[in-house]
Amino acid sequence: MPDPISGGTLDTLIVDIEGLDAAADGAGHASPGGRRVLVDYTLPGERVEVRVVATRGDTRIAEVVRIVRASPHRIAPACRHFGPCGGCAWQHIGYEEQLRLKQRMLQELLKQSLGARAPRVEMVAASSPWGFRHKVNFVFAPANRSGGLAMGHYRRRTQALVAVDECPVHAEAGNRLAFAFRDALVAARVDGATPDGQRGLARHLVARVTRARSETLATLVVTHNAKALRPAVRAIADGAEAPAGLHLNVHDRPGPFLFGRDTVRLHGRDRVRETVAGISFLISPTAFFQTNIAAAETMVQLVLDHAGHATNALDLYAGAGLFSLPLARRGARVTAVEENPQAVEDGEASRRLNRIADAQCRFVRARAEDVATGRRRVPGIETPDLVVVDPPRAGCPTGVLAWICRTLQPGRIVYVSCNPEALAIDLRTPLDAGYVVALVQPIDMFPHTAHLETVVVMEKRAKSVRPARRA
Repeated sequence: MPDPISGGTLDTLIVDIEGLDAAADGAGHASPGGRRVLVDYTLPGERVEVRVVATRGDTRIAEVVRIVRASPHRIAPACRHFGPCGGCAWQHIGYEEQLRLKQRMLQELLKQSLGARAPRVEMVAASSPWGFRHKVNFVFAPANRSGGLAMGHYRRRTQALVAVDECPVHAEAGNRLAFAFRDALVAARVDGATPDGQRGLARHLVARVTRARSETLATLVVTHNAKALRPAVRAIADGAEAPAGLHLNVHDRPGPFLFGRDTVRLHGRDRVRETVAGISFLISPTAFFQTNIAAAETMVQLVLDHAGHATNALDLYAGAGLFSLPLARRGARVTAVEENPQAVEDGEASRRLNRIADAQCRFVRARAEDVATGRRRVPGIETPDLVVVDPPRAGCPTGVLAWICRTLQPGRIVYVSCNPEALAIDLRTPLDAGYVVALVQPIDMFPHTAHLETVVVMEKRAKSVRPARRA
């Protein structure tokens, strides 16, 4: 029955979508003059009929019943699983509009945080919005209450599995390997694990696909190492989709982490080789390395192009040396600080592979926070002319930024961000310390999501010199 006040039915509301929030949800208000409503899979300018499914403070969370007035930027999703599957949030938006929305989101966050000091930004598109994920990750779960195995991705904001038979954002070689592994596990009667890992055997499959050589490195994550896995492992190792390296990771604890502590090699190589900016990187099965290699290449090139004539560089949160090794190849003496032991081992192995001298690129296993506070002394980093900082999603601790800007005072800082909200806040510290922004370059690392990587180049403002007084 229509509701003359809301324009919907007695169970629904009509909402005008005014913008997007940081999680990529459409945000608007119920007509007329209603409370704020968040609606998945909608665009600014649309009018939609929605059904409220939850309340969060003064905000209602709703799902679309029908599109009353569609945006001209709305398109048909390329993947049949879009919507139920939580892997992508923006496949219903034309790609050029996705770029515009991301640019506007970052610009508004910078303006809110920095006011008149906010720099202007311009987007860099992905080389391709499809097949760009070179790290392929699928989740296993029980197929039904009796067990069995299904493979897919989590439904958005839940740990309920959506079984899939395609994933167009993954590299095709990774998809072929993953679906072959799924079929082998089903044939071996291996059960999928529950999200807490307390029942079942198979939890995740993670495959790294190299861009140039099309090699794959696969890691099967399980709750325990069981004999039931052997037929599936043999079938994959001997099959047409056999990876260059096959590993087993045991993850027997509940929680959101992808990997457990113990990994064993079952077949083939320990690492695969990926090339970025002319450097060959050796990547271990559980170590972090950028998912979108083409976008990573763009980031590295930006850092190199804006490193100036750096001779002494410090790379904080350095990972496996994505920026350190190319800078060292360019001639800078680099100290790479990273706390993850596997990343440090990969970085050192890559340094040896590329025949870069130890003294040219030194890896230090330490927390950046401990180095900044002096709890971990690292000789030779007192006077860098370039600092590269690539912090985790939470952003760079204020103490680390203050140490960089006020104690080290390098001529140039390059901040690589994976979180625009944290970036907008973090930039206050170097600007307050006298640095000026020379470049803000957002890069579309993950099309069809609100995720955004940004490279910011900052330079130390020259101190003005007062003219001498006449005697």
